[in-house]
Amino acid sequence: MARNEEKAQSMLYRFREAQAAELGLGTRADRRPKMASACKSLRECERWRGEILRELSRKVSKIQDAGLTDYEVRDVNDEINKLMREKRHWENQIIALGGANYRRNVAMLDDDGKEVPGTKGYKYFGRAKDLPGVRELFQSKKQEEEEENQALAFYKKFMNQGPAYFGDLDEADGKLLEYERQAEEEEWRDEYTHVLETLDLPLDDPIPKMPRGSSTSSSPLPSNGPSPPQPLVNAKRKAQEEDVEMDTVNAEAAAPDQAKRLRKAESDGAAKADIIPSNGGVDSIRTHASAAAAYLGFLSPEDLMPPTLPTREEMEGVLLALRKQALVEEYFGE
Repeated sequence: MARNEEKAQSMLYRFREAQAAELGLGTRADRRPKMASACKSLRECERWRGEILRELSRKVSKIQDAGLTDYEVRDVNDEINKLMREKRHWENQIIALGGANYRRNVAMLDDDGKEVPGTKGYKYFGRAKDLPGVRELFQSKKQEEEEENQALAFYKKFMNQGPAYFGDLDEADGKLLEYERQAEEEEWRDEYTHVLETLDLPLDDPIPKMPRGSSTSSSPLPSNGPSPPQPLVNAKRKAQEEDVEMDTVNAEAAAPDQAKRLRKAESDGAAKADIIPSNGGVDSIRTHASAAAAYLGFLSPEDLMPPTLPTREEMEGVLLALRKQALVEEYFGE
């Protein structure tokens, strides 16, 4: 009876061993570990990775067979993806042991520079791309990419535009400024004519030119709009002068009271100087109010005067009265 060593030297044993190695099989001691992290030898990791690559080559060649059914194609494609995941684990272990980095792969790109669908995650090989459901998946992705390209091509003409697109060069030739100037002059004449018609004044008077920029001081009309004719201006000026004279008399009569108030504020040390203006300030404010009331017939100069602010003593008196009233209501009722 032959010994084991003699059996190992036989031609049939060597043929079976080579055939098992080619098919990815082997003895129990020579079987690939299930966990790549369990292998601590860099040489062994390189060996098992090479074996996985050979198995992947055989599976990819097998999936191209036209005689396989759809179920067999799905099973072979699942086995290929399983081997791809296992190969990635062994490559990570090789990197951890200080070996070469085999994961420096470049993404597959098409003619437009976009990544080919199906190159990430679960991949399809050979006839698996023509399976029912998978073909529609690739077509939908391709259709989405075409729609994105069409949208990008549509909006690309609005991107990276120069200053002419935003209207920054419209005034360069001066045509737009000339058109705006003519439109302003036409509107100026129409509004001036409308004012004359509203005031029942003759329309034969020459229309003054529209003031522009620094020419407003030499223009007979203010820049904010057409002013009333000369007779109306004279009448309003006379009424304004009369109001100013009456205000001056009233201010002179009220001068002693103002002086007394100022002396009292200075003696008390309160900040009444800011609240009660001087005689000149009151006259100036009343003059401006009278001038404004001359153009606004429904308001009097008193209505346009600034409000009189209460003094500190008056505010303290009001607060003290409120506190007294609250205490009385609290202890004696209403």
